[in-house]
Amino acid sequence: MTIGAVSCAADPDQDRGPIVLAASSLQGALEDAAKGWVEKGHGAPVFSFSATPALARQITGGAPADLVITADAQWMDWLEQQQMLRSDTRRNFLSNRLVVVRSVGGAITDMKNLTGNQRLALAEPESVPAGRYAKAALISLRLWDDVEPHIVPAENVRAALALVERGEAELGIVYTSDAMASDAVEIAQDLLPASYPAILYPIAITATSDHHEAQDFLAYLTSDEAQAVFAARGFEKAL
Repeated sequence: MTIGAVSCAADPDQDRGPIVLAASSLQGALEDAAKGWVEKGHGAPVFSFSATPALARQITGGAPADLVITADAQWMDWLEQQQMLRSDTRRNFLSNRLVVVRSVGGAITDMKNLTGNQRLALAEPESVPAGRYAKAALISLRLWDDVEPHIVPAENVRAALALVERGEAELGIVYTSDAMASDAVEIAQDLLPASYPAILYPIAITATSDHHEAQDFLAYLTSDEAQAVFAARGFEKAL
């Protein structure tokens, strides 16, 4: 978990902010947004970032959490079916887009040019939202059959990005926000938004949360102030 600084007090739990389980692609943006919350005198939130399927299963497995943010509606629907959410708090929070990245100055500029042992990194395409969006785009663009032999599935979208950063894959499909977060990659292609389902990040308070500021933190994250932080990181406001 990523734990923000908490002031010393007789009861540390009283000063701790809400526990938030969130999709890995949100890490830098949420940590940036939380600074504004703390500056207002609130307790620093505790973040845990993971692939959406993993964090959803953590919640059903009893992991402590006050808020959850997934990278698609499907897994949030599943949590709701498991009665793990306060359903009246659920809302679409942010949106994103898909891009193809390469290492800075990399020679490969197009997925159609992949040959031999050259690789395309993406999040696991059967369960992780970023991977499922990427697969949908590749199928829609009639590229899936050609690139499937070159695909290297990663645990989550940040792991896919890391493969490109380290030169272990020539190309990767990630979110725009991921590409903007790295100095080691550059955007080679924008994938047409019409080629994949709308990328939405739902947010909700968990059914087990008893944190007195959970609702206030959710309201802050959806405020214009926090939304400006997310926009600077490459996210878009969910419509």
